[in-house]
Amino acid sequence: MDIDALSLNELKALRSKVDRAIVTYEDRKKKEALAELEEIARKMGYPLAEIMAVAGTKPRKTVAAKYANPENPSETWTGRGRKPKWVEAALAAGKSLDDLTI
Repeated sequence: MDIDALSLNELKALRSKVDRAIVTYEDRKKKEALAELEEIARKMGYPLAEIMAVAGTKPRKTVAAKYANPENPSETWTGRGRKPKWVEAALAAGKSLDDLTI
């Protein structure tokens, strides 16, 4: 295929087809991997879900918010992870985390 001979519309259509092919390829490979894992687990006498539970794939617990943006109370932060921009702005303005506590 000589892509240099294609028009812009043909190139865009080709890119769209390639993007779809990549997504479906990845989905197929993931399904194949899952089927292999389920088969191995079945041969060993266990359902895959049970093995995954033992492997530590439990859902994370939610953490209550400790801080709220005084200008927009719907913006909250648990105090874990990276500080939101509104927290950094408040701290730069001279406020303390105690001022933002819920």
